[in-house]
Order: sequence, then structure tokens, then C-alpha cells
Amino acid sequence: MKYHSGILKTPARRFQPFGEHTVNASWVAVQELERLGLGQSVDLHVCEVPVEYKTVQSLLPQLWKQHQPQLVVHVGVSGIATAVTLEKCGHNHGYKRVDNHGFCPDSQCCVDGAPDCIDSVIDMGLVCKKVNSSSLGVTVVVSEDAGRYLCDYTYYMSLYLGKGRSAFIHVPPLEKPYSAQDLGKALQAVVGEMLELMGAVEDDDLQRCSHQHAH
Repeated sequence: MKYHSGILKTPARRFQPFGEHTVNASWVAVQELERLGLGQSVDLHVCEVPVEYKTVQSLLPQLWKQHQPQLVVHVGVSGIATAVTLEKCGHNHGYKRVDNHGFCPDSQCCVDGAPDCIDSVIDMGLVCKKVNSSSLGVTVVVSEDAGRYLCDYTYYMSLYLGKGRSAFIHVPPLEKPYSAQDLGKALQAVVGEMLELMGAVEDDDLQRCSHQHAH
């Protein structure tokens, strides 16, 4: 969203429990982030996303239209992650696993006719570098494969709807090795850096537009 009155809207979304994750660490982490906040200039909205393809297809367009966010950050849990993982891109094809209702798309893709892969406008490598150089005590890494399940599916849909203005963060299960408090602080630091970069991207776009009009 625009920087009107210095307010940024950043919906943070996490997923319901699924599979072996009876307690979804992403929800616990997002709740902790909501408690910590992102500063007075950030309007943070938190929403739970069901682990269901059809619901993602209908819910995400509604949320993008309702909030008109500057940035949407999705948070999910990964059973194989041992660090906070920033996903660089979302993928359109390869969705063969059934969801919580036993359903998967017949086409096994998110958006028919859309690109195979969409990158976030956020430089995840730079975010990773900045957070890891701090005294946070939580390791952050970058990934290019969000897993071809509801995490990847949701991320692609959000990148498609928001023209790249989205991010996905995978967190490890609780206490493997980080506590809820650790994960909440990590999300706070990561999203804060993402918003800083979004501001720089928008400033660059504005300057380019002004330069073009001047000519």
C-alpha cells in the first residue's frame, strides 16, 4: 500500500494445524509477532489461512482487495527446517498432495496460463544478511523451493495477485531449536527489514516515474 500518513498495512497469515503438526509453530510465532508489534507506523493485520486449496483460491483475492496491503507476509511451519527460512519465489505447477479435505487441483497448478515461477520483489538474500548480522540469535536462510504444497500454493497466489509484493517465511517446529519468543522476535526483525526494502523499492519506482514524466 502507499505511504499515506506513514501507515503500512501488512497482513501476516499463518496456516492451520495439518499432518503431524498438531500445534502449528507458525501460528504461535505470528501470535507472538502480533504481541510484539511492528511499530506505530505499521498497521498489522493477522489472518489464519486454512490448509485447503479452494479456500486459498477464494480467500486471498478477498483479502488483497479488502486491505490493499503494501506487503503480505505468509508464515508456515516446515518439519525439516532448522532455521527461519525466507522463500524467494512461488511456483505455479506440481501440486499433487491432497489438502486437509482430501482435495487437490485437477490441473495441479495455481493459475492457468500464468508464469511457472514468480519472484518476490523483496531481496531475500539482503534481508537474510541484515538479520544474521544482528544480535538476534536466530539463524535465517534463503530457499527457492517452498515445497509444492499449500505454503507454495498460497505464496504463488499472493505473488500473482500482488505483483510480487509478498513474502513467505517458513519456521521450524517449536523448540527445534527455537522457542515461541525466539520465533516471534525473528519475524519482527525479518518483516521490519522487508518493510524497509519495500519503502526503498517504492521510492525508486516514484523517482523513475518522475524522471519519465520530466522527459
